[in-house]
Amino acid sequence: MPHSLIDMAGLNVSSEAFLGAVLETVGQPIWVVDPDGLIRFANPAAIAALGYDSADELLGRHSHETIHYKHLDGSPYPAADCSMLLPRTTGERVSSELDWFVRRDGSMLAVSYLSVPIAMLEGRGAVVAFTNLDDRIRAERALGEHEAVLAAQQASLRRVATLVAGGAASAEVFSAIASEVAQVLGMALVVIWRFEPSRPDLPATVVGAWGDRPHPFQPGTTWHAEEHTVAELLPELGRPRRIEDFSAIGGMIPDAIAETGVGSGAGAAIVVNGEFWGTMGAGVAGGEPLPEHIEDRLAEFTELVATAIANTASRDQLARLADEQAALRRVATLVARGTPPEEVFAAVVNEVARVLEVDYANLGRFESDGTVTLVASARDRMPVGSRWPLGETSLAPIVLRTGRPARIDDYGQAEGQFAGDTRNAGIRCGVAMPIAVEGRLWGLMAVANSHEQSLPPHTEVRLASFTELVATAIADTEARTEVAASRARIVAATDEERRRVVRDLHDGAQQRLVHTIITLKLAQHAFKSEEQDAPTLLAQALDHAEQATAELRELAHGILPAVLIQGGLRAGVDALASRMPVPVECGVSVDRLSAPIEATAYFVVAEALTNVAKHAEAERATVVAHLGDGRLYVEVRDDGVGGARPDGSGLVGLTDRLAVLAGRLRVESPAGGGTLIAATIPVPHED
Repeated sequence: MPHSLIDMAGLNVSSEAFLGAVLETVGQPIWVVDPDGLIRFANPAAIAALGYDSADELLGRHSHETIHYKHLDGSPYPAADCSMLLPRTTGERVSSELDWFVRRDGSMLAVSYLSVPIAMLEGRGAVVAFTNLDDRIRAERALGEHEAVLAAQQASLRRVATLVAGGAASAEVFSAIASEVAQVLGMALVVIWRFEPSRPDLPATVVGAWGDRPHPFQPGTTWHAEEHTVAELLPELGRPRRIEDFSAIGGMIPDAIAETGVGSGAGAAIVVNGEFWGTMGAGVAGGEPLPEHIEDRLAEFTELVATAIANTASRDQLARLADEQAALRRVATLVARGTPPEEVFAAVVNEVARVLEVDYANLGRFESDGTVTLVASARDRMPVGSRWPLGETSLAPIVLRTGRPARIDDYGQAEGQFAGDTRNAGIRCGVAMPIAVEGRLWGLMAVANSHEQSLPPHTEVRLASFTELVATAIADTEARTEVAASRARIVAATDEERRRVVRDLHDGAQQRLVHTIITLKLAQHAFKSEEQDAPTLLAQALDHAEQATAELRELAHGILPAVLIQGGLRAGVDALASRMPVPVECGVSVDRLSAPIEATAYFVVAEALTNVAKHAEAERATVVAHLGDGRLYVEVRDDGVGGARPDGSGLVGLTDRLAVLAGRLRVESPAGGGTLIAATIPVPHED
């Protein structure tokens, strides 16, 4: 009999109840249908996912007509076209990576599912296990929206920069910038002001504006503002400002803004040649939320305003700015498309070398063995994949040590293998910028020239925009890789657990129960024939039944221990501690929590204590669990030899399990310093 078929033929009602008790504890949503397609069983996870309050609302109803009767677009889905219940007739398993089920309220639930046959007293039915994909789809949609916004903003900056570089009149540039800001950031009103902060008695002048509604802020108009109003409206240098309610400020300008129906907004300073020149302000309609970080995004456009104001400066400088923005736009497009990192790296170094007019542009990654690896080099000047040690006076070790930009104006004074290779290549000076990915130092971008003249002072600033895009590309790639790996691990673990349950049921308790039935039939025959061995056969049948009960209990314990289900986390931890070979001090100060949270916390403690027992060589351990700030904090600490690896299969599995609940795992295990395994799990507020 194949293991994919859960054989319930010959089982009595009590035996089916045992199987139901096992499936009740499984965290994955599961339901069972009989040969007529009627729902015979649904576990709590399935009931909750489909929006029902209890199994009674599902049991006895036709599965397809209840859960699968329409397509995503709302059109009817005939039962004859549904492949999910085919295992009842074909005996084969059916799966789908993406489908939609219908919740109780009629809304659609994105799922992947697996349907396998199951033999029942009435004939062949089907077991359907599914996974909720709503969170994944929402995350992918949010990522796509973020990338679209980034692309739109970069395109807008490019258009304005081109206008500036083309020598357009200031009024035209200001109006274009106001329009671009409004469209890209979704603002109802954008105004560019000329302020004289040292003379609040002088009027403020509108130099550019755009609105989706009538407003009085026409270019060229002047507005007198009270001193306190100016202080409220003017952002500080380098610190954009949010204004949550214009009507609360009071004064001529805020009152006029409020009268247009704009309720809140933000402002960023316009700085020209290091001096405060004016502001750019933007607002949203009253009642609408002010977008997060809107003031920071607004500040990006003020840099272009300042450039337009300083148009009397070198036209070549403006052309270089447009060229740099175009280069950034091209690289940002690659990043937004999810281009492989090696292609992004190659594009970045070539764009940097061209835009900054340098002889060399290289991208290096710091390695854990104390070296730096060259991952991209402009114009193939240096061999990609080369490694150099970091223990020397060159750009890479300076960046690694300080986490800040580094500059060497004369490689003739530098020491070490890399410095020597650099001199041999004809390089005389260089500048490097660190690349930080989600708070950790990943590597560096370095540019260099072969002539004696030092690189310009603003080289570091111009490099920063490119390194930010590199960091974004790396972070996006790592996130996609980790999500894919986590999904693969979860799917593999789920499949393995399902196979284990099926295998254990088939090879263990099921066989015992079959033997029980056969022995009872023999005993029945013996009683009818008045044979003397009937009592012996009854004793054998009883023994088989007791062993089957014990095996089912042990199987259920392997899925989720009874002590945890009945007594909660405190009881479960106490049970784990009682089986440890070393003393364990328990400090669990939480009452009952939801089943998923209790189970996840229990497995964190179980895995940590398993590591203590097998690897830590510890003399004692402590377990602490408490609630705070809407989170459950779980910590397991021992005084052992340390050295636990966060990338081990057990701890990686915990990380995946915690991620399902938006939880996090932290591992601190210095050699000889013991080990701390700490988990944080959000606990939803219950009304």
